[in-house]
Amino acid sequence: MKRTLYLSCAVASAVALSACTEKPQALQPGSKLDAQAFSGAGAAYTSPGWKPGDKTSWEQHLKTRTQQGQNEYNQVVN
Repeated sequence: MKRTLYLSCAVASAVALSACTEKPQALQPGSKLDAQAFSGAGAAYTSPGWKPGDKTSWEQHLKTRTQQGQNEYNQVVN
């Protein structure tokens, strides 16, 4: 009985300690780095009037979209 208890405790502690290891998360050679959000994704995904690469235009479009379409206080409830 004690032997089974000791064995199960040893297995449980081994399983618990194996979860403490973590692989290093360094960039691999040749990894692609992310671009700035305002640099653009392509012509099919751009909003009319926004110029890709223009940070102030990007911020203005985000502000407008937030106030007009995503602000719950401005939406009308039917």
